[in-house]
Amino acid sequence: MKKTLKIGGVMAISVFSYSYLGVESYIVEVEVDLSNGLPVFNIVGMGDLAISESKERIRSCFKNIGVDFPIKRVLVNLSPANIKKKGSHFDLSICVGIVANLGMVHNIKNLKKYLIIGEISLNGEVKSVKGVINATILAKENNFKGVIVPFENYNEARLIEGIDVIPVKSVVETLKILNEEIEIEDYVDKMKNEINAVWKNEEIEKNEDFEEKLDFSDVKGQFLAKRAMEIAAAGGHNIFLIGDPGSGKSMLAKRLVTILPDMSNEEIIETTKIYSVSGLLNEENPIISKRPFRNPHHSSTQVSLVGGLSRVGEITLALNGVFFMDELAEFASKTLESLRQPLEDGKVTISRAAVSVVYPVKNITVAASNPTPSGYFSDDPLCIDSLREIKRYEKKFSGPFLDRMDLYVEMRRLKKEEIFSKEESESSEEIKKRVEKARKIQKKRFKTELLNANMSKRQIVKYCKIDKDTQQIFENAIEKMKLSARMHDKILKVSRTIADLENSKNIEMEHLLEALNYRKK
Repeated sequence: MKKTLKIGGVMAISVFSYSYLGVESYIVEVEVDLSNGLPVFNIVGMGDLAISESKERIRSCFKNIGVDFPIKRVLVNLSPANIKKKGSHFDLSICVGIVANLGMVHNIKNLKKYLIIGEISLNGEVKSVKGVINATILAKENNFKGVIVPFENYNEARLIEGIDVIPVKSVVETLKILNEEIEIEDYVDKMKNEINAVWKNEEIEKNEDFEEKLDFSDVKGQFLAKRAMEIAAAGGHNIFLIGDPGSGKSMLAKRLVTILPDMSNEEIIETTKIYSVSGLLNEENPIISKRPFRNPHHSSTQVSLVGGLSRVGEITLALNGVFFMDELAEFASKTLESLRQPLEDGKVTISRAAVSVVYPVKNITVAASNPTPSGYFSDDPLCIDSLREIKRYEKKFSGPFLDRMDLYVEMRRLKKEEIFSKEESESSEEIKKRVEKARKIQKKRFKTELLNANMSKRQIVKYCKIDKDTQQIFENAIEKMKLSARMHDKILKVSRTIADLENSKNIEMEHLLEALNYRKK
């Protein structure tokens, strides 16, 4: 592609790849130069260990595809050179750059048409890498003709329309494509059929396995909690379930995804991007088409929950899905407090001395806990805790953290009549229809995918108006319950969602009273 003239007519050849910082990607120009001198192979440009080790993979690859590695000074520069780069996906572009320097790419201009990514094995095969969908989006935004990606990453890359995606299995195939020795359209069609055949067989194998289907009809009783879950799903609200052991907290949380609308194409791309850079995509899950459910253990560290410079946190992996924190009281206090800002701002910002990364946070957060150390409410005869122990236990849930929860529901253990009842509860499918209808109302109102839980102050004023009588009741409740200004806004948002579920244009008194019912007394 790009040639930089040097003294004596020797030229460095550039191939294009990419790198990423957090979930944000940028173009990397892989400059390859061969010159006379001692036979050394150097890669500069702030690459990590995986990039440094690519030298040995490339040397072996050359030998096994029948090409002599040049006995020259090989210098590779990853530009921009002042940004740290990581990953094994530079292998293929570096290899192509060296081969092009040897005159084995007949039309150098073809190198400027494609973003080239892939790890290479010792025998010249191209293996899957992280962040391919991010690279494909980047290539489209920068007007590349297409991307050359590993065969195994094709399904995630082809989610992006308007750009050629060429899957390859080996270095030799890559060179044939760049040399126009094969018809690209026919080749891609052949690869598509092969990939679809593999995918279809895997789907058949999965369907043959017994898999329990979660449904709200499995949960007996707990009508108030089910109603709260429906409201949370409809408006994107966070919810805190507190109750006796075995009352159904975890069962409800795990079934929340079953009443959420199917993911849109934009949500699928957005979520797949996160899983791609995290290395969590594989042949069984080439794309994330179902809403994720993340349930980290209470021993999880702060970095594992909110993320760090080199990894995405659990709260971000739950993007467009459900983030469930069971046994909330067992999480470290510092860890819980680190979630306050992400839950409020909808993003995680990790800053260090020379770099800063931002991860999106967009999910329904469900927290669950027992009310006391022994597990039972203080008015239950089974509760054996002292008042001091209960107070100490309650301090684990700080006021600011609870303020981020839109709905608060107490769940008592089931009565024997409810346990042995043969009456079937409402199914997830029935609840999901109401949720979808409420979300359509919100989409029409905001003219975007915005949900009630994410309304701004100005939008609350515009869309959450109440009459004078309702306003008076609200003011009395705020005074009596000692609610914060944040809770004032959250109650109005929940009221708006309840009104949408009832297909009501305005927030009525009964909607506000129900929303107030989901607050800690």
